[in-house]
Amino acid sequence: MAKDLFNRYLWLVDTIYRAGTITLDEINRKWLQCEMSNGEEIPNRTFHNHRKAIEELFDINIECDRHNGCNYYIENTEELKKEGLRKWLLNTFAVNTTLNKSHKLKDKILLEDYPSGEQYLIPAIEAIHNCITLEITYQSYWQDKSYTFQIEPYCIKAFKQRWYIAARSPYYNKVLIYSLERILEMEQTDLSFECPQTFNPKVYFDNSFGVIVDEEYDVEKIRIKVYGNQCKYFRSLPLHHSQKESETHSNYSIFDYSLRPTYDFCQAILSHGNLVEVLEPQWFRIQIGTMIQKMNQLYQ
Repeated sequence: MAKDLFNRYLWLVDTIYRAGTITLDEINRKWLQCEMSNGEEIPNRTFHNHRKAIEELFDINIECDRHNGCNYYIENTEELKKEGLRKWLLNTFAVNTTLNKSHKLKDKILLEDYPSGEQYLIPAIEAIHNCITLEITYQSYWQDKSYTFQIEPYCIKAFKQRWYIAARSPYYNKVLIYSLERILEMEQTDLSFECPQTFNPKVYFDNSFGVIVDEEYDVEKIRIKVYGNQCKYFRSLPLHHSQKESETHSNYSIFDYSLRPTYDFCQAILSHGNLVEVLEPQWFRIQIGTMIQKMNQLYQ
């Protein structure tokens, strides 16, 4: 039921966003063409309840222009065009809707496989929204057995086709990261919690490359040298939001970063092979060089 309601919200935002301005009658005409409608219109009261829920969940305001026949529109549509969860959700929903309408296209659009765990996404979002403690049964890749415990979910982050929850562990009394695909069971409890006003998800992950937030690593200035046409790839898809191109030459460019050089960042650097060279700091250059030497030994 929660998943259906979530999809209704996305459908409503997507429909109004695409139309620019639209009346409730026009919305219902489109709604009746959708499989989710089951042949029933959206009642006026339900529509306004959805508007309120959409504002609370996504911070998207559906406004009404009463001077032009009660036309509804999305306020600040420019914000939706920026990178972020709202843009990703709408784009994903729009693609799924198109595929559902055009069954002939399904074999011609190939998508990546995502690990399991998406069934816990909606309950987790609800728990974050309502500040409800979750009880999860969890087994990490580094443990041979699972454990059941409670967490206080603060936010959700997507990284490399996987979903993660940043949550406070009452047992350890600190925020830890949990992968949705490693959750075996999840249940919303009757216990509420108060999310600290000082916790800002963007700030929390700001100096991290992915989902590893390891304060044992200092935030460092990283300089890398990227060769040939790989520079174009880095310009179009930066490794990190702090990326700056400090030098541009005919056959290479220098890119600077400010972040914690954790294990996942090492993997990202190595994934570009001999087209990327670490320049600074020296200890990080040595570390990457040592990893490359060990890799080379595997092929001797």
